[in-house]
Amino acid sequence: MGALPLFFRLMAASISGQARYPASALLLTIGQFLGTGIEVIAVWALFHRFGEVQGWRIGEVALFYGLVNCMFAIADALGRGFDVLGTEFLRTGTFDRLLLRPRPLALQLMGHDVRISRLGRLLQGLVVLVFATVQVGIAWTPGTVALALFALAGGIALFLGILVLQGTLSFWTVESLEIANVLTYGGVQAAQYPLALYAQWFRRVLTFIVPLACVAYYPALAILGKPDPLGAPAWVGMVSPLAGFAFLAAAFGAWRIGLRHYASTGS
Repeated sequence: MGALPLFFRLMAASISGQARYPASALLLTIGQFLGTGIEVIAVWALFHRFGEVQGWRIGEVALFYGLVNCMFAIADALGRGFDVLGTEFLRTGTFDRLLLRPRPLALQLMGHDVRISRLGRLLQGLVVLVFATVQVGIAWTPGTVALALFALAGGIALFLGILVLQGTLSFWTVESLEIANVLTYGGVQAAQYPLALYAQWFRRVLTFIVPLACVAYYPALAILGKPDPLGAPAWVGMVSPLAGFAFLAAAFGAWRIGLRHYASTGS
C-alpha cells in the first residue's frame, strides 16, 4: 500500500473508532463550536461598544477570524500525533513501532488521531466567514476564492509546522510541552485581529518569525480590496501564504535533527 492510501486508511480508522460513540463525538463537536463561539461574542462585544477600531469594521475582522480558525481547525485535526508525541509515543516506547514500519513517519503521526470534534471549530469559522461576506459585501470571484484557498493551505501548513516543532522538542523533553500552546492557541488569538493594531515589534514577530500575518492578514487585505495601512503593496497578499509552506519545511528540518537525537526507551 502506498503512503497516501495508508494515510487515508489511518484517518478512516481513527474517525470510525470515534463514530462508534456518536453521542460522545457529537457532544464534543458541539462543545468545540460553542467554546470557540464565546470568542466570537467577545469580538462582537468589542465592536458593539467601540464601533470601528482604528478604522477596522467588524465584518473585516470577522474575515480574519474565520480564516484563521478554519486553518487551525484542520491543522489541529491532522497534527494530533505530533501534539501527543511525548506522552503517547516516546514515553511508552510506541514510537519504535512506527519507526519499524516502511512508511513515512509524518504521515503515520498525521493519521494517528484525526478528531471529529475539530469540525466544531471549522464549522464556526465557516459561519463567521459567511457573516463577514454579508457585513462587508465580499465579492467571491474565482480569484478571491483561489486566494482564500491558497491562504487556507498556507495557514494549515504553518500551524502544522508549529505542532511538528512541538513534537520535535519532545525528543529532548519526553513531554508534550504546553508552552507550544502560546504559538497555536495564542497564534489564533493574535491572527484574528488586523496586524496594524499591534506594536511594531509584535508585527515583526508575526511576519518574520511565526508568519501568521502572511497567511491571514495580507491575503485577507487582498480579498477585501483594502490597502494596507502599514504600506505593504497589494501583491504581497498574493504570494505571502508561501511563508506557511516555508515554515513547515523548516519545522521538518528541525524534526529530522530531533529524530537523529532519538535513542529509544532502552527497554
